[in-house]
Amino acid sequence: MGQISPERDPVQDRNSVVSAEAASTPEIAVRGRIPSGPAEKYDSSQDLLRWMSEQFDRFGDIYKASIYGASVYVTREPEHAEHVLRGNWQNYTKGQTIKRVALLLGNGLMTSEGEFWRSQRRMIQPAFHRAAIEALCTTITDANVGLLKKWEEAARRGDSINVTRGVSGMVLEVVLRSIFGDDYPTVAEHYNILFEENARNLEFAQAFRSLEKIIFGLATQRRGRKKKEADILGMLMEARDQKTGKAMADRQLVNEIKTLIVAGHETTTSTLCWSWYLLSQNPVVEENLSIELNSMPANQVSKLDELPKFRYARQIIDEAMRLYPPGWLMTRKARKDDRLGKYFVPAGTEIYIPPYFIQRNPNLWEEPERFNPDRFTPGRSTDRHPMAMIPFSAGPRNCIGEVFARVEMQIHIMTCARRLRLRSNETKSPELDVGVNLRSKHDLIMKPELTASTG
Repeated sequence: MGQISPERDPVQDRNSVVSAEAASTPEIAVRGRIPSGPAEKYDSSQDLLRWMSEQFDRFGDIYKASIYGASVYVTREPEHAEHVLRGNWQNYTKGQTIKRVALLLGNGLMTSEGEFWRSQRRMIQPAFHRAAIEALCTTITDANVGLLKKWEEAARRGDSINVTRGVSGMVLEVVLRSIFGDDYPTVAEHYNILFEENARNLEFAQAFRSLEKIIFGLATQRRGRKKKEADILGMLMEARDQKTGKAMADRQLVNEIKTLIVAGHETTTSTLCWSWYLLSQNPVVEENLSIELNSMPANQVSKLDELPKFRYARQIIDEAMRLYPPGWLMTRKARKDDRLGKYFVPAGTEIYIPPYFIQRNPNLWEEPERFNPDRFTPGRSTDRHPMAMIPFSAGPRNCIGEVFARVEMQIHIMTCARRLRLRSNETKSPELDVGVNLRSKHDLIMKPELTASTG
């Protein structure tokens, strides 16, 4: 791995790297310093998360490295993240990791750039306004009540449950019903690949792309029926570009629907699975949540304006996302020369911004490896850097579905945790699957137990 020699002072070693680069590149020496970093290139056979962690230990909060053949700055400094994602965001395009996403989703909202992205964002945004999300609360609740009944039956039988598959299926139902509305029964079974197949490789991408014909076909049928639908597909079909007045082309409509399905399913499923695991390992937190949820009326259908009253449930979700952000790594590429603090950023440099490491940075968080929802109480959050917690990204390209996802996750926790506790027999932490999203490598198998409030 090219460890630093024990005979050498690491600080002196880093300074010598900087000095050598500056001396060999006079222009850079004038413009600013280059971060120090490992001489060896990242080997793609290595665990990237672990490798990045080792370099933070060696070089501090920012370092330069060669990753996947590109010159990369990796930073866990919130000021750097703020500059790239907010302050000078127009100087940065999406980075190299988005290429894998583009193979799956095409030129949708997650991968598009420039004025085309701005137009698409404006056209899609109304589908995630408060009124639209409020209209979906019953859909979200109904899907969770269905899952809860299955888990309660398993608890009465003394059976274990596959939490990963159960949560994944529920979230997928919510996403598909939200997008396709009354057409859900005709499309649902085709998308089971999202929770039946764990791999996210080329074969998965090809199989998922084959489902495009379903979206094309539905759009054609709806135009033939000449009926406006209130679901997300219907809203996107009716959306018009502010400047041209034109509707989305069918190809773009399909790309955006694919993006919403995958993004809405993977990230929410991951966070909820981690939440259940963390609750099972922390009985005090579990008990505090139970106390809060006991104030909920029985069989209440969650409403949007009721959710803020259940603050502790929200804090649990925030803390789960802090420790295990689904989008664990964001990458950007500099269009023109720039600076990150005292460091010079040449045009073409990739910037790696890993929320996983920012949100575990010991300079920002007390006991960063500990699961502690109390750190998100209002009094403890006011002095925290605004970019210390960025599970949904930040700036103009933050996740368009953040509010929807938060509502969906909170309704799930409130619906199920009030009547069940999930027990895990695992004595070690789940292995991490470090892909585009941060997931558990293996399904979470847990045993449900009925709470005292379960009738």
